[in-house]
Amino acid sequence: MDESLYDTVIAGGGLAGLALSIQLAKAGYRVAVFEKEKYPMHKVCGEYISLESWNFLEELGLPLSDWNLPIIRRLLVSAPNGDFLEQVLPLGGFGISRYKIDQALATIARDAGVDLHEQTKVTSIKYRPGQPGLSEVRTSAFPVQARLVAGAFGKRSNLDIKWHRPFTRCRGDRLNNYVAVKYHIQGDFPPDQIALHNFRGGYCGLSKIEDDRYCLCYLTRAENLQAHGNSIEAMENTVLRANPWLDRIFSSSTRLFAEPLTISQISFEKKSLFEDHTLMAGDAAGMIAPLCGNGMSMALHASKLAFRSMDGYLRGHLVRHEMEQEYTDQWRRCFGWRLWTVRSRVPHQPDHTPAPKASENCFILNPSDSWEPILNSYYYAFFAAPPGSLTPKTIAPSTALRKPAAWASRTILPPSSTPLSPGTLPYLPCS
Repeated sequence: MDESLYDTVIAGGGLAGLALSIQLAKAGYRVAVFEKEKYPMHKVCGEYISLESWNFLEELGLPLSDWNLPIIRRLLVSAPNGDFLEQVLPLGGFGISRYKIDQALATIARDAGVDLHEQTKVTSIKYRPGQPGLSEVRTSAFPVQARLVAGAFGKRSNLDIKWHRPFTRCRGDRLNNYVAVKYHIQGDFPPDQIALHNFRGGYCGLSKIEDDRYCLCYLTRAENLQAHGNSIEAMENTVLRANPWLDRIFSSSTRLFAEPLTISQISFEKKSLFEDHTLMAGDAAGMIAPLCGNGMSMALHASKLAFRSMDGYLRGHLVRHEMEQEYTDQWRRCFGWRLWTVRSRVPHQPDHTPAPKASENCFILNPSDSWEPILNSYYYAFFAAPPGSLTPKTIAPSTALRKPAAWASRTILPPSSTPLSPGTLPYLPCS
């Protein structure tokens, strides 16, 4: 056997890459994963997973029920001036750090037979057409070949630049050039609540993870940081702490990191699902705003979609173009509408997504542009709920919530009227 030939090579060992590798290895395929960092590692992430993913993760081998993880049932959203609303999350979620879950999945992957190479960076992927149609994968350690390659390398990679992916060339619009900052903290906060606190030019999430810790992670435009001399502390003191909720959090908590964990050049532009026949999963396929769409659950679900399509190809049931089309269709059906709602300022239909039907139960929200994260949080509540469980009445804003002076009409359709109807919500069944 050619030791350098794999059924599948996966570039990136995050949630999507590890989950995909475990499924493939359990199905009997020879799999290699290349991860540029070393486990365990901290990552910039909200560290909240919808309960829709619980059974799937346990099927992969994670003993979630034994870890006493915090179960999160409530959502709080605050405006920059401190006004707020609260909402029960009908489905809910749980908190777990990437430090813990990625390390555990990496161990399961190795035990399943995956060749997992840490501190090894994929430097190029090139498809060679013809028989048998292999991809050449070059890494910082050694080259390999694969029948299929998946890219699960996160938000931005050297491979994105090499492929000239369009989002890497976009500059200066509202979907590009964000920065994110993350801390682990300890303090006296509700353990069953995920909070979304808005500030000028961004918003900050707070939720509990394991070991009596909380994940505090915020997203803002790069200009916000630049306006404060690229000082995170100055920006936090001047901008974030103008929100009374964030002021209390920063003043009453203990930070557990010596320095904040940061990432820059975040883009929410559309991304292609294949580059040179490399299948994209996780953030490499598309970014959703944190706390607006269960990004960790989306990565896990994308791994399941990828496995089904790749398994069909590797078994000879699908040819390559059929496999790529099947994955594209399924990914867009599950995630296209979510991503569009986060990107959009004005109503229009995303490509390849059915238009929602008209409904007498449409709920009208009228936020100004600066309140777009609050609009997104309503979509978050919709997508985290089983079909039909939310109505306009159940998510009506609190009467105490001060409305902004400027209004721009927006319509939100309840789940029963949108493309995310029964059968299309991204639940992960045991079968």
